[in-house]
Amino acid sequence: MKRISTFFILTLAALSCLAGPIMAKETVVVYTSLENEEVVEYIKQAKEELPDLDIQAIRLSTGELGARILAEKNNPQADCVWGWAVTNLEEFVPRKMIKPYKPAGWDKIPAHFKDPGGNWTAIDLYAAAFVINTKTIEKKKLPTPKGWKDLLNPAYKDKLIMPNPASSGTGFLQVASLLEMFDPDYKSKPVEENNAWDFLKKLDANMGQYIKSGSKPAKLTAAGEYAIGCSFAYVYSSLKKKGFPVAMVLPEEGAGFELEANALLEGARHEAAAKKFLDWAISKSAMNGYAKFKLGVTYPGIPGPADMPALDTIKLAPMDFPWQSKNRSKILEVWSNLFLH
Repeated sequence: MKRISTFFILTLAALSCLAGPIMAKETVVVYTSLENEEVVEYIKQAKEELPDLDIQAIRLSTGELGARILAEKNNPQADCVWGWAVTNLEEFVPRKMIKPYKPAGWDKIPAHFKDPGGNWTAIDLYAAAFVINTKTIEKKKLPTPKGWKDLLNPAYKDKLIMPNPASSGTGFLQVASLLEMFDPDYKSKPVEENNAWDFLKKLDANMGQYIKSGSKPAKLTAAGEYAIGCSFAYVYSSLKKKGFPVAMVLPEEGAGFELEANALLEGARHEAAAKKFLDWAISKSAMNGYAKFKLGVTYPGIPGPADMPALDTIKLAPMDFPWQSKNRSKILEVWSNLFLH
């Protein structure tokens, strides 16, 4: 009996040694600028569907993420980026900080949602929207705006809040869309001569605060601190579900939007694991998860949230992403010089 017990213990020990390498998880460090609420849900799903990966996701605002990657250029701490604004991501391609990779299923993503060389693949788009506090509007007898130009009404003085484009992707897409919509000659003149700056100066007179987060304007508006938050559509949906007195307006001039994309970082310490994650991140299963929050995803045939307008019913601004990426630094320089007092 003693002999059998010893054999059984030794056998378990041997199996444990063999199972160790099999059960060990591969680490992957992911930088993302997706909203916190989204990341929690998506990572939960990813861990269920990628049980062999130890996914360490670090959430940063759009601008902070870029600054972190740039600071770590010679010693990368992350393996890939996930759900980051394309206009930001594009800047890192010529710096040789992005390693081309076409994830499994890449061919299913339409051409206008991916870089032809495989430097990035978009997963969704988010659109600018005004989030209105209906109680504040009613109490102060304020009109409900239909578009950007309506926000110049003196009645809104100090009652507006907007993201800082230098730190927020949402803020940048809002400013970039105005530069393109309010000046048909935006491509043929220096950024600082764009007609939209005159509009933004007038808007500044009503602005209560510029804040670094794209979602915070909507949240502070929902809390009653402002009447109108220049934010994005998903945040409205989230706040509405939580019972806040909010309504959404998509600007009649056209809603600026941004693509959120994934990429493999050059010098990734866990490249194989990063590729597994990136494969999952454009899968149909992952896209179904994103669609619970996003206005639109890039995998064909997947509808957005039921409480949001269908993507094909929304007037989108004509976003020129190559121009925005090329002129990003200058746009932010001009904006900062004008509005960061």
